[in-house]
Amino acid sequence: MRSRWNRRMFLRASGIAMGLPLLGSMGTTRLLAKDNADESGDVRRMLAICAPLGIHTPNLFPEKSGRDFELSPYLKPMQPVRDKITVVSGIMHPNVDGGHAAEKSFLTGAAHPGQPSFQNTISVDQLAAEQIGYKTRFGSLTLAVDNNSLSYTRSGVQIPAENRPSKLFARLFLEGTPQEKAEQMRRIEDGQSIMDLVQDQTKKVTRQVGREDNQTLDQYFTSVRELEQRLVQAEAWAKHPKPEVDRKQPEDITDRGNLTERLRLMYEMIFLAIQTDSTRLITLIGPGGNEVVSLDGVEDGWHNLSHHGRDPGKIEMLSIIELEEMRLLAELLQKLDNAQEGDHSLLDQTAILFGSNLGNASSHNNTNLPILSAGGHFRHGQHLAFEDGKAPPLCNLLVNYLQHLGLETDEFSSATGTLTGLQMV
Repeated sequence: MRSRWNRRMFLRASGIAMGLPLLGSMGTTRLLAKDNADESGDVRRMLAICAPLGIHTPNLFPEKSGRDFELSPYLKPMQPVRDKITVVSGIMHPNVDGGHAAEKSFLTGAAHPGQPSFQNTISVDQLAAEQIGYKTRFGSLTLAVDNNSLSYTRSGVQIPAENRPSKLFARLFLEGTPQEKAEQMRRIEDGQSIMDLVQDQTKKVTRQVGREDNQTLDQYFTSVRELEQRLVQAEAWAKHPKPEVDRKQPEDITDRGNLTERLRLMYEMIFLAIQTDSTRLITLIGPGGNEVVSLDGVEDGWHNLSHHGRDPGKIEMLSIIELEEMRLLAELLQKLDNAQEGDHSLLDQTAILFGSNLGNASSHNNTNLPILSAGGHFRHGQHLAFEDGKAPPLCNLLVNYLQHLGLETDEFSSATGTLTGLQMV
């Protein structure tokens, strides 16, 4: 006779604590310990940035491929770090279409994001966070200048982004009052108590359900184990002092037209997070609405300008905005390159991806994406130009980044291997 298990009984008696034997060996010492790579000063990180309104590629891509290329108008601010950047042209995500909707797949490579039946997959930063996230206080940071997010869980759920630098600074560097810290510990302990509550009944549940139900339970238990690990990690770091920085908590800039200071402030927060090793995985979706950006010569909304229809006047105004984006990115790259960590610069330690899900924003085209790779112990100083129909998937580049992080894999989403031409030093 089949046992009767209703949903409430399942939730109360399911094996939430199945992962505890694994967690028993994961004490504070392991979570806060530096691994061998860390002790040698070789700490690997990744930063991925998406420009949601695209980049006008005629101003970005050099005319010549290879290493002997002249800097394009958008690359001229990169002159001081020319040897630490690679421009990639002709590349795309196969079967990723839908215009602006392709933003969802920028770091996942999931096909046809514009279709109603679309189900996203895990983003590259979250895949890495599953394996190396425990090494830092924050397994990853998901950020935005305006709204939206580039990060997705293993089940394809979008992770909300933090878009207020003041709140991000508080999370990273402010300890909080004793009462706030005590409340944080109570929340963590309450979560662990729930996990422990019914562990003795787990085996009883799994013995009395069918094979198909056991597969469902296995998937559920996997998610629960991940949650348990995050709780233990949170408890460990909650008892560890936050790093101190020589900067006061910033005030948020509410004027959307002030592109320069809004983006610069978020880049400063990213630099501090990297410098203090608060996290090793960061995603950022940059600014881009229909505000009129406060730059000399710009008189129309940014989104309208991105749909320039080859109008020279609109392209000229759009170029003013995008050149400022590139100048601010160059500032961040130089700042990272000037900061030493052991025998390396922070730029060398951080594999950076800058690009867009739009190859031609004016026509909502998702091919020939503007992609810039920087840092990360790669042999840069080149323009990798791929011919139509012969380009590898963009996910190949993401595999390069996973390998930079120390993950032994040659697979991710639509990847067919690594990106040819981008070798590790």
